[in-house]
Amino acid sequence: MDPTHPLIEGTIRTIGTPEANDPRLAQRAMRIARAVEVVILLVAAVFFALHFVHLKADFPNHSLWADWSKYTDEGWYGDAAIRETQVRHWDLPGDFNPAAALPVWPALETVVFRFTGVSLVAARALTVSVFGLILVCCYCLVQRWSGAGGESPGRSLAPSVAVLLLAVSPFCYAFSRLAILEPMLILLTLAALLAASSVGAEAAEGRRLNLRFVALAVALGVLSALMVLNKTTGVFLFPAIFWMLWAASDYRVRPFLRSAIVAGGVGAAVWGGYYLFLVRPHYLADYRYLFDANGYTAITQDTFWSVLQGGVLDLQWIGESLFVLALVAVAGSLVRIAARRSGGNALTETLLVWIFGYAAFLAYHANLSPRYYVALVVPLTMLVAMFFEPLVAGALSARSGGQSGAPAVARVDDMLFRLPALAGGAVLIWAVFSGAGQTIYFVRHPEYTYVSAAEQIRQAVAREQAVDPSHSALVLSISGAQLSLTTGLESICDDFGTMDLPQRVATYKPGWYAAWNYVEDDKMDALAPMYRLVRVGAFPALDDPERNLLILYRLDPVPQRLQAKAGEQASPVP
Repeated sequence: MDPTHPLIEGTIRTIGTPEANDPRLAQRAMRIARAVEVVILLVAAVFFALHFVHLKADFPNHSLWADWSKYTDEGWYGDAAIRETQVRHWDLPGDFNPAAALPVWPALETVVFRFTGVSLVAARALTVSVFGLILVCCYCLVQRWSGAGGESPGRSLAPSVAVLLLAVSPFCYAFSRLAILEPMLILLTLAALLAASSVGAEAAEGRRLNLRFVALAVALGVLSALMVLNKTTGVFLFPAIFWMLWAASDYRVRPFLRSAIVAGGVGAAVWGGYYLFLVRPHYLADYRYLFDANGYTAITQDTFWSVLQGGVLDLQWIGESLFVLALVAVAGSLVRIAARRSGGNALTETLLVWIFGYAAFLAYHANLSPRYYVALVVPLTMLVAMFFEPLVAGALSARSGGQSGAPAVARVDDMLFRLPALAGGAVLIWAVFSGAGQTIYFVRHPEYTYVSAAEQIRQAVAREQAVDPSHSALVLSISGAQLSLTTGLESICDDFGTMDLPQRVATYKPGWYAAWNYVEDDKMDALAPMYRLVRVGAFPALDDPERNLLILYRLDPVPQRLQAKAGEQASPVP
């Protein structure tokens, strides 16, 4: 750490005026600053380790984040890995097969399941490990660009502060323990930013033919393709990747184009090869269906401002203190850039492009679920650390107004400089402590309502199999894939799929139906012609008023002579 850092300057000055230039004092101050960073990182490591505790526990019940992904997404987007492990064939024709368009996450889970078997704990341990790599990438990125103009890496505590804020965040704790797509998207984006930073610097120095340049450019292209193959909304993060490449290329056209052409060509080749050789000849219907099912938007000319206002206010999900700091950091960074006082900090500019790029997706999609904000909390937190840490460190250093003998006016000016920065520092500290307190509460009060309900369903199916082995063990449910991940039961989805539900039911003949709270009319219309629904049990699970009771029905086949009559009018559930 550089002895000119404001924190070290302030430490030296507070030790004593006559000996302030003593090299031994400078070394002591550097040791103090390093010790502070080590302590911050150790605390962050402890809180990261807490993410591995109680991996089977529910997503925190009665929290601010009413997100239905906890009922479905872990299973849906890992379904290919579950089926590949269970039956050695990842797709089920007619059912929901999102892995056709999003193969990266299920491919990773497949590797893990080869060693662990289908396991909710293994899937969540994988995503927590991804979160750990996110912290490492955040540290490396901020460390590289935290100096003025990115020229003096390692001169700031901002990298460790960013890591600490993310590690103690209850919002990150809740969503980084779900085996969903967003954490992997963030990791791939951060890795792509690191690659773009390096390949741009290589190109700016004229190193276009050496092995390092080629390897970094190829890596950037592959990472860009993987971002889209992990989650299609990754295209909204491409502007941030290319801005980092542009800034790292010293804002020069030729070096930028050399890097962008190679990286873009590799990325296009990877994605194009996947589409042409796998998707188009084999899985085109499933591929298109994913976009058809998600190709909606609620934003119109009339709702534009309400959607925009809701999108900004919903940022409070990341934590009220961090929300305030984030708004100030975004506004302050924009003012600095407009005033040309940003020092050419490529990461600050890139984070702003990331934030506004993904916010554009949120506005367009207008489905403001908390999980979508996971892709914003990381760049916002990094920006907060980079914006406030230098201000607070500068306010703590004894500048001219703080020296003995300085005029009173100078001391007043010094106070006016210090107060806003110290206020920001106080809010920063409060964000750490309040986030840590809530995260510790979640760790100390785990609930297992969903796992308990899923296990009771598994036992009910097993009991029936013991009595009547011919009765199908296949479960039909919107949470069927989640049940499969939790219990190993085979399942199909009752909501999404390329086949209509009646056709899917007739094709796969499930033996069980698991519904949340009640049987919907369209589900009854699909089941009644073929089955009589016999209620086996109802199991309280999770906290949403619309989905807090998981009801299991045994599907008893209706005799053939009655099926036509039953199809004319669906009978009520017994």
